[in-house]
Amino acid sequence: MAGTELPYRQSLDNCFADKIGEGGLPEASYEAALGEAEAALDWLRGAHESGELPLLRVPARTDDLPRIEEVAEKLLDNTTDIFVFGIGGSALGAQALAQLTGWGTQAHIQKGVRLHIPDNLDATTMDAVLTNADLRTTRFLVVSKSGGTVEPAIQTLAAMSALETAGGGKYMKHHFAVLTEPAKDGKPNPMRALAEANDFPTLEHDPGVGGRYAVLTNVGLLPAHLMGLDIAAVRAGAASVLAQVLDGRPAKDVAPAAGAALSVAMALEKGASMSVVVAYADRLERFLAWYCQLWAESLGKDGKGTTPVKALGPVDQHSQLQLWLAGPKDKLFTLFLTETKGKGPEALAEIAAKTKFDFLGGDAEQRATADTLVKNGRPVRTFTLPALDERTLGALFMHFMLETIIAGRMLGVDPFDQPAVEEGKILAKQYLAEGKA
Repeated sequence: MAGTELPYRQSLDNCFADKIGEGGLPEASYEAALGEAEAALDWLRGAHESGELPLLRVPARTDDLPRIEEVAEKLLDNTTDIFVFGIGGSALGAQALAQLTGWGTQAHIQKGVRLHIPDNLDATTMDAVLTNADLRTTRFLVVSKSGGTVEPAIQTLAAMSALETAGGGKYMKHHFAVLTEPAKDGKPNPMRALAEANDFPTLEHDPGVGGRYAVLTNVGLLPAHLMGLDIAAVRAGAASVLAQVLDGRPAKDVAPAAGAALSVAMALEKGASMSVVVAYADRLERFLAWYCQLWAESLGKDGKGTTPVKALGPVDQHSQLQLWLAGPKDKLFTLFLTETKGKGPEALAEIAAKTKFDFLGGDAEQRATADTLVKNGRPVRTFTLPALDERTLGALFMHFMLETIIAGRMLGVDPFDQPAVEEGKILAKQYLAEGKA
């Protein structure tokens, strides 16, 4: 199958006992885990063939792109600000993609339309961002898979109320678009009903793709298109990873399967109960947050799963490295290494030569952290990213969705549900109805 060359390089070399000693995984244990991963790969191939798992058909889709472009064009018409209202998977993937432009980092220079994704539902933040936007030229994209999620609902009502108060009520339909799934099984979809009542444009959220797995659908790609990103390249990157599965390769040669086998075996045999993901690029910070939700919500069931922890170096290197090196040996580290040598502001040699800092330069810090962890017997997996672009991020999204699904199959948990989270949502709605909140 064409397109199997990945835009990243994964290395597990520094995770094994013969390389790092007692903290590493014996090769025999890894081989046994790979054998278990083979069954998960067989299931994935069958699910792709039957259509049982719609996620696996998303990378090849093009039929939904015209509608994405159509709605984006309306949202961008005479617009200064766009708000994306969503929570969890309905926001984190969009944020991760947006960061390819520098959005949400200190390096971001505002050009054109301003994008806001206020997913935390902080009352003060919401008031500030709405107050500082010109509502006449502000548009709102509401993303809610079920249509009943409390957070985007209250954000939507607040924005509609602000428009009404400002005298723009009669133009309401020109300010909103809603992305939600169709009403199904006789159950109402409150957000769809609101959209239809107000004549808001709507897009279909694929009912077969859960929120935290939806970044490759219009949930992630519409905000990405609004930011001027190449959404076809995002899917092409994802397809390159999926191709390794569909090619029928053995688990050791399928990057997500190898990662899942390592993670599960490290947890069960070496007590690696924490998955620490570290990036040195600011533009990967929201990707790490996206990973943390995916991994925690998918695998944290029946007393199983490992705790994801995100870290941004060198900030978190200075605050956490002491613990990583001298604390409990309960962590599997994954480092994302970008090629930075020769990039960024230059320290001129003639200036550095007059100081005690003439040794500085290149990407030494991220490499030194990886090497220090290894020398101290900590297992370190690395992803080397020659470029940080749409194709690379699409590949990373698909890698970790597949790795999560494979790990779930190996652990015997359903990686697609979230019963504990649903319990909390029910209580929140109950408290609001009772006036306790």
